[in-house]
Amino acid sequence: MSRTNFDQLLQAGCHFGHLRRKWNPAMAPYIFMERNGIHIIDLHKTVAKIDEAAEALKGIAKSGKKILFVATKKQSKEVVADKAAAVNMPYVNERWAGGMLTNFPTIRKAVKKMTNIDKLMNDGTFSNLSKRELLQISRQRAKLEKNLGSISDLTRLPSALFVIDVMKEHIAVKEANRLGIPVFAIVDTNSDPKNVDYVIPANDDAKDSVEVILSACCAAIAEGLEERKAEKADEKAAAEQAEVAAEAKPKRAARKAEKEEAPAAE
Repeated sequence: MSRTNFDQLLQAGCHFGHLRRKWNPAMAPYIFMERNGIHIIDLHKTVAKIDEAAEALKGIAKSGKKILFVATKKQSKEVVADKAAAVNMPYVNERWAGGMLTNFPTIRKAVKKMTNIDKLMNDGTFSNLSKRELLQISRQRAKLEKNLGSISDLTRLPSALFVIDVMKEHIAVKEANRLGIPVFAIVDTNSDPKNVDYVIPANDDAKDSVEVILSACCAAIAEGLEERKAEKADEKAAAEQAEVAAEAKPKRAARKAEKEEAPAAE
């Protein structure tokens, strides 16, 4: 069963590409036609590509790994924050700090700094500071929160990147490519899909378009997380049963030995 249908995508305006003069010829396989100088994306291919990406994302989530969502474009920021947070995945929607992946240990240090500021504020260490010093620390904390707050739980490199607009987020894509991290992306007709592992051809400017695609992908991630939870519960139950059986074994053996000894005693 498909995760999205043609009509949903059509209604969300996923089929509207860019002006013909702005197109990237590498997107030709995903273009259905040209209308009034604008390229129209083949939504049948978009449906198939969403399903393909969703299955792969579900598998990543099921294995307990993280997917980092990247969208710093004004119209996508809120949608990405809501959808990623709902499935407990990290996201970047303010500014991509160069080296966020390739220089990950430094980014982790900055996140740690933020945690330390919180700790020191809560235990009263900063109570003796002047108002000016407190203000400086608060500003520093706010800046760190804005840029790195949404990735504070990312303790290791993500297993995949989900990008909205590969042209705008080209640094993020480049870093992921360099590290061999698979890239999932909504790719418009003006972009080059060659550095993307899972291409979802669609309008990457309209909020509705981004939302309908992210909803399908995040629903698949939620399924993967639920299946992981169920598998863990089954494993726990099986382990408990094995423990009970192991404890019962010596008792059964002892009872058997008693029965065998009883006739001999008579």
